[in-house]
Amino acid sequence: MKGSPASMRDVAERAGVSIGTVSNVLNRPDKVSSATARKVLAVIDELGFVRNDAARQLRAGSSRAIGLIVLDVRNPFFSELAIGAEDGARESGYSIILGNSDEKTEREAGYLDLFEEQRMRGVLITPFGDVETRLRRLRERGIPAVLVDRTSSSGDVSSVSVDDVAGGRLAGQHLVAIGRRRIAFVGGPLNIRQVQDRLLGLQQVAQQHDDVRVEIITGSSLSILEGRRLGEQLAARGPGDRPDAVFAANDLMAIGVLQAFVMLGSMHVPDDIAIVGYDDIDFARGAVVPLTSVRQPASLIGRTAVEMLLAEADDGVEPGRQVVFTPELIVRASSRR
Repeated sequence: MKGSPASMRDVAERAGVSIGTVSNVLNRPDKVSSATARKVLAVIDELGFVRNDAARQLRAGSSRAIGLIVLDVRNPFFSELAIGAEDGARESGYSIILGNSDEKTEREAGYLDLFEEQRMRGVLITPFGDVETRLRRLRERGIPAVLVDRTSSSGDVSSVSVDDVAGGRLAGQHLVAIGRRRIAFVGGPLNIRQVQDRLLGLQQVAQQHDDVRVEIITGSSLSILEGRRLGEQLAARGPGDRPDAVFAANDLMAIGVLQAFVMLGSMHVPDDIAIVGYDDIDFARGAVVPLTSVRQPASLIGRTAVEMLLAEADDGVEPGRQVVFTPELIVRASSRR
């Protein structure tokens, strides 16, 4: 058939059966004789009929899909988190629909609108802005939500996160222990809660030592290119004005800083300056100077978030649970003594 796509009615008319019989062949084949099923399936193949699952799910009130919104899909941490969420969802018969907010509130809001319109079974979100009021509204419409990689400020939205303040302390304690006293914190926008918390942990360590100073250097994004740009600025300083350590808000920025130092050749890692990143992505191990990093269990975070979401959506568990994982410092060549 040319023009509009074939419908279930077209299939029924061509096969000489009722629409209900076509529906049974697609959804409850045990209720149809094998001869009828073969006839209907042959017509489906002939007409190129494709079942509209989205419409069927909307009629049922919700879909078998879970929306996941992350800050930056280019960051391998979020890719691994999404894989963990997908694995957990698939085991329960659900699919993951991924949205990338790209650290923009308007894109984040757009995905929330879309997932609400499509009546997702639930929403997982690594928020850029303040979304808890919106998430409560989704819950009132029967769409539960779980914060990912962020704790709930109100306590009434479930969340799965890592103790980023503790992670910042791990990085700071390590750098102080290897004798570093002028530490530059290189991060993206400070309105990202995870960046704030990692900086706070570092500052808590510095406050315990009179001779330790923390310099805050912020960029426009948490990317390799932004890290390289900020690293070039550090390398351009005079020897007496440079830090002796860098703690980057994530591994991508840390790798960018390291690239700048290696390309310019004026600062040697770790002799002149030590570098610590955050997330422990695969690239951290494979960097030209293997990168010390604070490890987060990205895949486990994603899987756990799905389990919590489905417990609310399918089992009636009350929202508001807060799961917080403990980070781990992985020491490599970029900050060894």
